[in-house]
Amino acid sequence: MALTGLDIYKLLPKTNCGDCGSPTCLAFAMRMAQKKAELEECPHVSEEAKAALAGASAPPMRLVKIGHDDHQIEIGNETIMFRHESTFLHECAIAIETDPGDETPLAEQAKQIAGLTFERVGQQIGINLIAIPDDSGDPAKYADAVKTVTDACALTPMLMTTNPECMAAALKVCADRKPLLASATADNAEAMAALAKENGCTLVVAADDLEALAALTEKVKAAGCEDMIVDPGVRETGAVIERLTEQRRHALKKNFRPLGYPSIAYAAADDPAEQLLQASAYIAKYAGVVVTELREPWQVLPLLTMRQNIYTDPQKPIQVEPKLYEIGNVTDESPLLVTTNFSLTYFTVEGDVEASRVPSYILVVDTEGTSVLTAYAAEKFTAEGIAQALANVGDRVKHHKIIIPGHVSVMSGKLEDESGWEVLVGPRESSGIPSYLKTVWKP
Repeated sequence: MALTGLDIYKLLPKTNCGDCGSPTCLAFAMRMAQKKAELEECPHVSEEAKAALAGASAPPMRLVKIGHDDHQIEIGNETIMFRHESTFLHECAIAIETDPGDETPLAEQAKQIAGLTFERVGQQIGINLIAIPDDSGDPAKYADAVKTVTDACALTPMLMTTNPECMAAALKVCADRKPLLASATADNAEAMAALAKENGCTLVVAADDLEALAALTEKVKAAGCEDMIVDPGVRETGAVIERLTEQRRHALKKNFRPLGYPSIAYAAADDPAEQLLQASAYIAKYAGVVVTELREPWQVLPLLTMRQNIYTDPQKPIQVEPKLYEIGNVTDESPLLVTTNFSLTYFTVEGDVEASRVPSYILVVDTEGTSVLTAYAAEKFTAEGIAQALANVGDRVKHHKIIIPGHVSVMSGKLEDESGWEVLVGPRESSGIPSYLKTVWKP
């Protein structure tokens, strides 16, 4: 069980010096118990106390790293079961399998998978891993396949073989990329653990049930490999979610260290639509790595979008900087629109302004990352706030006209009084902006 604040307090120096940022040692101990402070923040703690607290104060789920340099990703270290309790900390990785039986050459498959990157609400989102299954059982052939893929793209490889000889051969051509090794089983655990330890790679550990999985992680850990991802050993959707949930509860609620690792889930349905649903479910509950065969952009973008939304801090919405943005080659006669600094709202408006091909200004007001109606209801998108923002526009526009969202037309009169600008009521939906700018707007 996790240590209580009083348990931790007994091991602290009890000087109440305040050097850690807390007024007393007891307050610091309580913060540590709540996972809000780290032991390193206390400069006076003894080496004996550090040793005693090291294991107990470690996160209930281990943080593991996959890949290297700019392609390195971190998963795990989660502390909650439900997103609304705080936030999920590390995005799950999405891996796409290559298909050795596909008519498309392996190198072309790799380039296609690596090209699955998109921009959404101002952020780049994309695939993290390229999974390479071993379909031959021949070390030389598998190493050639891995080399073909790694030569064709910069993605971190996920080596999918239970044959230690094939794994060793593949590592000779890609160990510098710190690939994910999948998988260690009861039959090959010692050999796979040795390869993972030797090459500094994270190892997937697979077993048929949680009891066997816990025993296997302890065996692999004893062999010197501590960075692991656990495979629940089932593939049917409901069973996978049940097993992932149970494993996470053991790790977070019971602090059961043998299962305190991020997990992996395989979307294996034959039907692409069903596989898409599987992968979506695993992103939400609670996979650290999701493996799928889907590779069409229209299939992958929904998965990346769901991941982005699930792993956004619900207490800190994605925001853009409140300021005046220029879209196109603007002049002092260009239209001026106003909106909030919620990223999804801003980038939707920006896209529709670009689609109109009418160079325009967009004035973004600080609403703490909330949408138009939400901000208006919370009195964060007000006539006074917009008028204050307009004061910073200066002489950028000469016409002194501002277009407000149609949903807040009720503020038009007050905004005119506050700012002295002429207020035009724009469309209620962003999709109406192109037509509005082309047919209604006149400087």
